[in-house]
Amino acid sequence: MFKDQVVWITGASSGIGEAVACEMAEKGAKLILSARRAPELERVKKACVARGAGDDDVFVLTLDVTDEAAMPAKVSEADAKWGRIDMLFNNAGISQRSLCVDTDMATYRQLFEVDVFGQIALTKQVLPLMIRRGSGHLAVTASVAGKIGAAKRTGYCAAKHAMMGFFDALRTEVTRNGIRVTTITPGYIRTAISENALKGDGSVFGEMDKNIAGGMDVTKCAKVIMSGFEKGKYEIPVGEGVEMKALLLKRFFPNKLFRMAERISN
Repeated sequence: MFKDQVVWITGASSGIGEAVACEMAEKGAKLILSARRAPELERVKKACVARGAGDDDVFVLTLDVTDEAAMPAKVSEADAKWGRIDMLFNNAGISQRSLCVDTDMATYRQLFEVDVFGQIALTKQVLPLMIRRGSGHLAVTASVAGKIGAAKRTGYCAAKHAMMGFFDALRTEVTRNGIRVTTITPGYIRTAISENALKGDGSVFGEMDKNIAGGMDVTKCAKVIMSGFEKGKYEIPVGEGVEMKALLLKRFFPNKLFRMAERISN
């Protein structure tokens, strides 16, 4: 399915982005890897080559998703590399670890700039290219937090709820153009997400959560995501902890879930 497909992955310098890039490399995709840290992207490129990609089949393109002014040039560069973008995987993002009462508005705005507006801005730049070609695939890493509220993550949950809503709505608009839209809802995955999360004042949290440390292996997570892509799933839940059962509780017994979440936070 992904042989010779041009796949652009943001947030590709670590975690889920890196793991999916390596899986894509094994499938024969041509990769555009984006994040802010060029040295880390070069490291991921080497990992992709080790998994079977040709050196010329992996293109490193640094990108800060909050720099909207730079996006037209970045998209033009990405499109020019192989003459098309078959898939955009919006995976860049940051999390939060702070109570609402302790969180500055500037921190909430930073979360939304990265997790919401950055994803929307890049999607809007790539979407016309896909519409003109009559095909494409847009994917976004949302979260179980995009469906369920959790303490110390008010901004993160709000941002991920926004992404679920945006891409679910976008799907209804672009299916007629031959464009697929996939939302991914990871639970606890062993990545550096909590270490890179923001505290209330905007500084870095710098610690590994117990739940994250005990979460699903990121390579296993990437394989589940790839399987979901190949099966054409609209939404891909991925995780193996109690948080995944919470998705069912939210749907069928919401009040029970709300009470459980309150107890856990106290």
